[in-house]
Amino acid sequence: MAAEHGMLEQAAHQAAELARALAPETERSRALAPALVAQLKDTGLLRAALPSQLGGPGAEPAEVLATAETVAGGDASAGWCVSINATSSLLAGYLPEPGAAEVFGDPRSVACGVWAPQGVARAVSGGVVVSGRWSFCSGITHSDWMFGGATVHTGAGPDVARVLAMPVSELTVLDTWDTGGLRGTGSHDAVADELFVPSRRLLSVLDGPPPDASACYRFPIFGFFALSIAAAALGNARGAIGELVELAGQRRSLGSSRTLAERSTTQEAVAAAEAALRAARLLVYSSVAQAWRAAAEPEPVPDALRAGLRLAATHATRTAAEVTRAMYDLGGGAAIYADSPLQRRFRDAHTATAHFQVNATSYQVLGRLLLGLSTRTEQL
Repeated sequence: MAAEHGMLEQAAHQAAELARALAPETERSRALAPALVAQLKDTGLLRAALPSQLGGPGAEPAEVLATAETVAGGDASAGWCVSINATSSLLAGYLPEPGAAEVFGDPRSVACGVWAPQGVARAVSGGVVVSGRWSFCSGITHSDWMFGGATVHTGAGPDVARVLAMPVSELTVLDTWDTGGLRGTGSHDAVADELFVPSRRLLSVLDGPPPDASACYRFPIFGFFALSIAAAALGNARGAIGELVELAGQRRSLGSSRTLAERSTTQEAVAAAEAALRAARLLVYSSVAQAWRAAAEPEPVPDALRAGLRLAATHATRTAAEVTRAMYDLGGGAAIYADSPLQRRFRDAHTATAHFQVNATSYQVLGRLLLGLSTRTEQL
């Protein structure tokens, strides 16, 4: 695993450099640049959580998150897609073995996912027939499969929530992703119309993985999903600090002989931002480490640790946005132009905070738990 980790880390740094160079192309195209997609597929970063028996690296949660964070340091859209695709590869552990082999058997096969039940399906012989429209399908422009949530009408009992693995080639992708930030994620809508999905490609994220699943698949999956957003946000904020430091060494205000870096207000703001970002990142990875140790035990991961993951994810994403805004403000007039990396970082950061997993409302369920109120915790 150590060698595998070193390979993933090296691949992430290389991808970050390419992502930074291609960021303008990614932004214009509203999809990751083809050369970047090819590199990400070649190195397996888009399948980082896939188990080794299916040809993946089977990386631990902290490793998956760290690679996405590193790539986001080059470009937030790239890091976001690495997060989403890698998290989707984790679902191989929830699929029946024949379905997992079908979806991920090709070593370059990549999946994205929207697990919310935005589709409606009916049970038929050998599977289900589904129709629906899923929004925010990040990475679908370079993905081969999409995991879409649906409510399944069984006809013989209560409806059940399932996630369906569907070929992107059998979906209609609608060009809806024209946003202020994270433009390169290609998070368009996808539509299924009376699509048959065999039972081998159905799973439940609520019921959890098989009883004999390894620790990676007993790690809280909803916490993993929320943390994948936080990882991209942390990397973006780290990139923003780097962009500001580079700018500050060169830029002088009108009528001033001092560079931006030589001004005391800049020094104070950068130091405060650095401290905030380090603290938020430490909370994320310490929470992951605690939950990972618990996932190795036979009992389910306790609610307190699950809540800790979600608390860390929301805090980190929102702190990262504050850090990025501070760097954007320090950039002054140089940051307002469309070709300014700081301007893109600012837009990306404040698009990330809108995600339902890490928006301000996500604190409510965590606050209820902290206050000792009765709270549903199945999606922590």
